[in-house]
Amino acid sequence: MAKRKRRKRVKKNTFSIRVFFEKIEDSLRYNRSLYIIIGIVLAVFIVGLLVFTFIRDNYTITNVYVSGNTHYTNEEIIDMVMTDKLCQNSLYLSLKYRNKSIEGVPFVEKMSVEIVSPDTIRINVYEKAVAGYISYLGHYIYFDRDGIVVESSLEKSDDVPEVLGLSFDYVILYEKLPIENADVFEEILDITQLLSKYSLKADKIFFDSEYDVYLYFEGIEVSIGTKDYIDEKIIQLQYILPELEGKTGMLEMKDYDEDTKNVTFEEKIQ
Repeated sequence: MAKRKRRKRVKKNTFSIRVFFEKIEDSLRYNRSLYIIIGIVLAVFIVGLLVFTFIRDNYTITNVYVSGNTHYTNEEIIDMVMTDKLCQNSLYLSLKYRNKSIEGVPFVEKMSVEIVSPDTIRINVYEKAVAGYISYLGHYIYFDRDGIVVESSLEKSDDVPEVLGLSFDYVILYEKLPIENADVFEEILDITQLLSKYSLKADKIFFDSEYDVYLYFEGIEVSIGTKDYIDEKIIQLQYILPELEGKTGMLEMKDYDEDTKNVTFEEKIQ
């Protein structure tokens, strides 16, 4: 009986040693897997850190070009596009505005961002074709050459003239102003483009009941008349107005044509 009990004890001891070594082996296998995982995580972290450092050092924007803007300065356009610190990175900016234009800016149809090089971007501004504006219920209503209302703003623009003398009962954004003579809108844009071409800046454009045109340059009122010979009249204005600087009065050009070239000025004595 004593011998049998010793054999059982030996078997039990052998089993315990085997289990002990199996646990050690499992532990080593587990630790080896853990070390591999930790090594992979560290490698990914280091690679990510290197990539981040490379992008930060090489893709930081140092040069910004802006084109197509007249209503806003370059600095204002840049502030609209580069809205946070991440936008200082050209790679991030290219992803943010990839296949996407910037909208919802007054007087601007859209803006796109072009990556010229890792540290250089170009912001392309596409402005709405504004012919002029009218004052209506405390707002400035801007319209294009077709008379479509493109913007309603509390901001008064110095780049387009105020248009007076047009009669309408209502204004709806993105719809045509309800004016009886729709041709007047194209005439307004033609006038503003001619003025811009010859570096002239009218404060106001007035249409009387017969749709004759009057332009206002500070103290000088210019009677243009009809759109006949409008190009020649505007060309002459670029030479006449500098001579009238500081004066107030009426410059009569409605009878001007290629034959008579009739221009008179009646000064108003203050």
